[in-house]
Order: sequence, then structure tokens, then C-alpha cells
Amino acid sequence: MIDPRILRDDPDRVRAAQAKRGLSTEVVDRALSADAARRAAIASFEAKRAEQKQLGKQVARAQGEEKQELLARTKALAAEVKQAEAAQAEAEAAWQAAIMDIPNLAADEAPAGGEDDFVVLERVGTPRDFAAEGFEPRDHVELGRILGAIDLDRGAKVSGSRFYFLTGVGAELELALVNLAMEQAREVGFTPVIAPSMVKPRAMEGTGFLGQAADDVYRIEGQDMYLVGTSEVPMAAYHSDEILDAASLPRRYAAFSPCFRKEAGSHGKDTKGIIRVHWFDKVEMFVYTTLEESYAEHQRLLEWEKQFLDKLELAYQVIDVAAGDLGLSAIRKFDCEAWIPTQGKYRELTSTSNCTEFQSRRLDIRGRFEDGTRPVATLNGTLCAITRTIVALLETHQQADGSVRVPKALQPWLGGREVLEPVAS
Repeated sequence: MIDPRILRDDPDRVRAAQAKRGLSTEVVDRALSADAARRAAIASFEAKRAEQKQLGKQVARAQGEEKQELLARTKALAAEVKQAEAAQAEAEAAWQAAIMDIPNLAADEAPAGGEDDFVVLERVGTPRDFAAEGFEPRDHVELGRILGAIDLDRGAKVSGSRFYFLTGVGAELELALVNLAMEQAREVGFTPVIAPSMVKPRAMEGTGFLGQAADDVYRIEGQDMYLVGTSEVPMAAYHSDEILDAASLPRRYAAFSPCFRKEAGSHGKDTKGIIRVHWFDKVEMFVYTTLEESYAEHQRLLEWEKQFLDKLELAYQVIDVAAGDLGLSAIRKFDCEAWIPTQGKYRELTSTSNCTEFQSRRLDIRGRFEDGTRPVATLNGTLCAITRTIVALLETHQQADGSVRVPKALQPWLGGREVLEPVAS
């Protein structure tokens, strides 16, 4: 959640941030009103408790009729204290609900607007001109069939639409990508992690995924558990309710996990192939650091993502995501979008977000500094989302005969193979 002091001291800043995201400012007024009611309820309860304690001292000294009167007042006051305590709890719940509805304040640098208002920061590499090479590129579905790498029909038979099997070299490609991603992360100081894909509600709520993204989350019926859509969720909760030594920061983790998404609102979009699916595997970078250092760390995460895409020899663009398309927790997000030849456009492969103190306040993660304890900052960055990366690799590096050239950096993880050969015509 946002720092309550910003809401109290500079509510217009919060209103402006809401407007930049294209959201109503009503929640700001509701939170301010709830905060005032909460503080009034606290004051009323504390006054009643103070009176109760004072009355207890008087009863101990009183005798006779005076004592009986005081005891009667004590009984009545006890009921008033109980009522005031309940009112305080209710006011606290209303305040928490209101402030939890306010997204993180979008950075001044983030573009205003919605999904289509991103700003292209740079383009790296040149998309292949297949016409100049004399052949029409096949899409990843056809290439997956020819290579024996992707089985969509049996995925749908077994699990339904937007599911798949990676078979043969497809499965090998996933393992190769995971190994390459983990190798890169380890070399720059990340701790490898295998993260759970099921979490308790607090982890999901603490990372902001039960807000605007709730419709895309799978809940386990009959259990108070959720399937995660990204290992950002378990990794954010990894240090929940902990105080981290300042000397241990930054703490960098590279987490592998399956990810599950309903893809709510995507009806009719990317129904063919493995671009938009209900389950995929991913390597996610997650960092705990100080607020002051978080902005530079955000740039570092972006550079590591670019390095990975460079190793895969992909053409891509980097975009600054508009405020209205940010997640609840992020103040700024950069996406790396790879060129997909058969679609003739760039599609998101990786993203990185600076969530500042938003998640750590919800999950009670603090750092111990010379001047006391305070919330740390959290950041996340996708290093490799497997299915979309396979799409980009197959389509970008395909050859006229249906074979696919293997980028040099990936070859050691595929037994030294330089080319993936067709197994079917």
C-alpha cells in the first residue's frame, strides 16, 4: 500500500496519480474520510480506557455508598469501552480496505494514458526480411508441428483450450532456456530458487494480485489457496514479517515456477498457438533493496533482460508502459517486446517493474538501518517466459526447409546442436 503520510500530507498528489492511471479519485476521498474516522475512534477508545483505569483507582480507595456508585459506573463504562473497541476495529478495517484500494503512485516519468499510450525507448536489432530471402515464414504452430516440438491437439484433448504439450525438442528448448537464464542470473549474483506455485491469500493480496488482477487468478476451490500467475508472488512473500539487515541488501533471487492465468478478457485473442496460454513456466528475477537504490536497480534489471534477448539473437523494442497499464503495485514498468515475423509486430516477452515500498508495507518487510527500521523496496523482472520465448525463437530463426537455427548461446544447452531439424513434412 502507499505511505499513509503521503495521503494525509499531500492528497492532491494521490489524486493526480489516480488521474494519470485513468482511475477515479473517489477512493482518495474515501480513504481520507476513513482515516479521520479511524483516528477519532482510536481517540474515543483511548479516552474510555483512560477513564476506566482512573475509575479503577477510585474504586480501590472508596468505601460504602460511594464505592457502590463507582462500581455501578464501572460496569456501565466497561460496556462503553467494549463498544468503543468494536467501533475502533470497524473503523480500522474500513481504513485498511480504503487504502489498500489505492494503487502505487505512478512515477512522474511514466507516460500518462492506457494500454496503447506506451513510449518506445529503443529498438535493438533488425527484423528479418523473409521476402528478400525468398520464402514465406511459417508461424510457430506449423514449425512446432514440423519439428515435433509442440502438440496443441493433445493439449486441448487432455486439458482444454490454451493448453499444450512441449515434446521432443520443444521440451529440450524449455530446459535449455531455463538453464541459460539461470546461468546468466547466477553469474550476476542472483540466488537460484524453485518457488511454490500455490500461495495463501495474504501473499496474493500483499503483491496486489487480488485487486484489479483478481479475475485472472485461479483460486483452489475448497482451500484457502491460489495458483500464482508469476513467481513474483511467492518471492515477495518470502521475507514477509521479517526485518532484513541493511548490509544484506540488495537481495537478488532468480525464481523458476509454473505460472497459471485465466486470461480473463482475452476472448478471441491469440487463440492459436502458445502465445497466450493458461499455464507456462518462467524464470523471474526478484529484488529487495532500499527505496533510494530501487530506481538504479530497475535499470539494471532491464539491462539483464536485454542481455538475455541479445543472447537469443532476437530483434526487440523496449517500451515505457503507460500509467493506466501498470499493475497495482508498480510505479513504472519497462517491457521488452520481440518481433514476431508472422504477426508483423512486436510482442511482450519480458517486463520489469519497480514496486517501491508498496508490497513491503502490505507484507511487513522492513530493513534495519542506522536511523531505525523502515520498509524496503521490491522489484521484479521476467528473465524468460518460456512459451513466448519459444515462439520468438522458432519464428525468428527458421529456415526455408522448416529447420530452425539455434543461437550460439543456447547451443551448449542443446547438446551442441546448431540446427533443429524437421521430423515431419
